[in-house]
This record gives sequence, structure tokens and C-alpha cells, in this order.
Amino acid sequence: MFDVMRRATVLVALLPALAAAQPQDHPTFTVGTATAQRGATATGVIAVPAGVDSGVNIAVAVIHGARPGKVVAFIAGVHGTEYSSTVALQRLITRIDPKKLAGTVIIVPLENVASFETMTPHLNPVDHKGMGGGYPGDPNGTQSQRAAALMTSQVVAQADVIVDLHGGDLDENLQAYSYWFRCGRPAQDSAGLRLAMAFGLNHILVSDMNLESPNAGRGLGGQTLLRGKTLLVAEAGRSGVVTEKDLTELVDGSLNVLGALEMLNHPSTPVSHPTWLSGAGSLIAADSAGMFFASVNSFTNVTKGEVLGYTTDYLGRKTGEIKSPIDGFVTYIRGVPSMWPKAALANVAPVLSEPAPWKAPAPRT
Repeated sequence: MFDVMRRATVLVALLPALAAAQPQDHPTFTVGTATAQRGATATGVIAVPAGVDSGVNIAVAVIHGARPGKVVAFIAGVHGTEYSSTVALQRLITRIDPKKLAGTVIIVPLENVASFETMTPHLNPVDHKGMGGGYPGDPNGTQSQRAAALMTSQVVAQADVIVDLHGGDLDENLQAYSYWFRCGRPAQDSAGLRLAMAFGLNHILVSDMNLESPNAGRGLGGQTLLRGKTLLVAEAGRSGVVTEKDLTELVDGSLNVLGALEMLNHPSTPVSHPTWLSGAGSLIAADSAGMFFASVNSFTNVTKGEVLGYTTDYLGRKTGEIKSPIDGFVTYIRGVPSMWPKAALANVAPVLSEPAPWKAPAPRT
């Protein structure tokens, strides 16, 4: 039987992604307009110039530790109305003392500024593109593509580890969980597992990626893994609500990562018995416009055929029931009544007794 914890322990001990090369000692570290001296914090912007559409300034903080070490980038706000992750990274800046830090921390609290400022979920309203899916970007493209090009060169290329924080968007009722993204490279996969366990959330979604796929590098996560770096994705927060519980989970989890990487003296207890969920869940989408009303909460165990919610027309007349296609765990469910064709209503993930060995998904074009 696949013993995931023992396998991780053995591989982490051999791991170049977390512990191999000696860090270089740079007296300063620059991201965008932020240049931090050793043992100091600097703030600035990654300035996306105007092109075929408007430009934008993406705020960035650089915390350059008093001692050399790894470079870890924390990114949030790829979807600008996933508020908890953005607020959590604002708080994280003040929780890291550069004089006690080994290595460098890059913090980008809000990548999708236009989404935040116009309360537009999922997309960048300037060009109607998803900012998380256009990597490595195009300096001559639209705003999202130009932003991705600079995020790639300024942040991803300089980092050893990427921590990508999310949460439920305005229309998503979601609870907290981490992802363990696997790409079939033992060193990277073990490094990602170690950080997912260290982050501290009890539910971990296991998602396999195929780096041979033509689209493998289009997302921030895929771009990170393609470049041989360590990836962690975590989510907390829901439906535009910012709670202290969600903020605490994201801030403490981020500090736990820095502790696990021996960048900060921050003792933490890794998750010992996580609930493993399959990243290949069943997404349930609407087939028409109307209104949706959930019958269950997110993070509920359901059985195949169980009613997750019902739909109505605009006069309140019931038009159908939404049932779970499988046994599993509701990772999120629609948190607002608004519904249109192909709108995501819920996702149900199978519960795993333990993760199976990585298996490459079929390449997608």
C-alpha cells in the first residue's frame, strides 16, 4: 500500500527543491519599484504599462531577510473579490520581521486590481480574461496578459517557492482547504506535500498535472512547476465575507510555511491525519438561467443522488433539483441565487483513503 507520509519523508530528505543549493547573498532584492536592503522591508508596485488597454499598478512588498535563504512569493487576488486572501497577505507583511528572517519574502496581495475595484468576480473586467490562466503572459497583449508577463519575470522567475492564496469568490460558499498539486517529479511533489502538511488545513485536495500538456504552463501553478519550483495553493473565505477565522488560517498557514522552510523561527505542528480529497471532482453546472437555492452547506458529506439544492424561475416556481452525481465531499456550493447557463453550482470531490501514486492526466490542447 502507498504510504504517503513515509514516502514524503524519504524524498524530502533528498530534496533539492527545499534544501539543496546554498543561497546567494544579495545585499538588495528588487521586485518592480520595491528595492529592499538586507534586513529591511520595502514596498512599491509592479507597473503594468498601458498598451491596447489601460495600465495598472500591482502593489508589492519585499521583505529581505537579515540572512541569506530561499525566496518565497505569496500571491493573492488573482480573483480580486476573493477578499480573505488579500486581507490576509496585507496582515502577513506586518507579521514578518526582516531582522529575524532568513531569505526573502515577496508579497503580492492583490493581482487583479480592476476586479477588486469594480467588484467583478472571476475575471478582469478590463479585458474579460481570467488573470490566473494567461501565463507566462504577453508584453504586447491585453492588460491581463501584460500583467502575467511581469508577474512571471518579476515574481515567479525570482522565487524558489510560490504560495498562491485563494478563497470563495462572491458567488462561492467555500470552506478552507489546501491543494497538493503533483507533476510526477518526485522532488517537487514531495516539497509540495511537505508545505501542504505544514500549512495546517485539515483538508487537502490531490490534483495531478501533466507538464507535457501544451497548456501546462498557462496557469500560475503550472508555470511554477514547469520552472522546477515548489507550489502550494490554499483557500479560505467565502461569498465576500471576511472573518477572523479565515484570516487566521491563511496568515498562520503562511507563517507555518516560512517555519517549515527554516526561514523563520516559527514552530508549528503539521497536519497528522488530513482528509484527502480528489482534485478530479464532479463539477455541477446550470443548464439554464434562473435562481439557485442550496440545500446543503459546503464541506458536507453527501451520497450519490442526494439533493444539493433546487432551482426556480424568476417568479419562484420550482424548475428542478440539483443532485450529487457521486458520493463525496461538497468543496463549494453556489452562495447566491443568480444562475445562468454553465454557471458553477457545486463541486463534489471523492474522499480518498490515501493518495494513489501520481498518474499523468491525458494531455489537453
